[in-house]
This record gives sequence, structure tokens and C-alpha cells, in this order.
Amino acid sequence: MAQIVWARRAIADLAEIAEYIALDDEAAAVRLTERVYSHVEILSDHPRSGSIPLELEGREYRQIIEPPCRVFYKVKRGTVYIVHIIRSERILRLKNLRDQE
Repeated sequence: MAQIVWARRAIADLAEIAEYIALDDEAAAVRLTERVYSHVEILSDHPRSGSIPLELEGREYRQIIEPPCRVFYKVKRGTVYIVHIIRSERILRLKNLRDQE
């Protein structure tokens, strides 16, 4: 069973997305946050289950999709590091994948 470690950046990313959604529907924002955390928890049993993002092929990052979010992570020595979350329609900026372990 892998340990899950959230980077401060990823937590802030999810909070920002939820805050924006909450402007129109607070309950939807709460549901999204719960879904993302639940989906990430699956990685503790299946750390390599996420896909390799096309734009990150050849790198050590993976992603899981929990609409409308893309959750980027990497697995290192039995630990899953959640490093960045973006809305699916946004373009990934590689500079935002800095390790914050």
C-alpha cells in the first residue's frame, strides 16, 4: 500500500477550482472535492493505474481524471506524490510540476 503525499501546490489548485465552482453552486464544489480525494485514495492500492499524459511522455508523471480535473502525480519509492491539479480544458504548464516533496 503506497502512502499518498499532497504537495501544497496541489491542495491550493483544488481549493482554487472548488472556490470558482462554489460561486455558482457550493454543493457542487463540495462534491467535486470529495470525488477528487476519493479518486486519489485509490492510488494507495493502485499507484500506477493512472495514464501517462501525452504532453509528459518520457517523464515520470501520471494523471488521473476526475472531471473537470486532471490530477498529476508521480510514484517514487512506494509513495504517490500529488503535485498539480488543473481543469481539463486548461493547458498544462510544465513549470507547475515542480516537485514539492
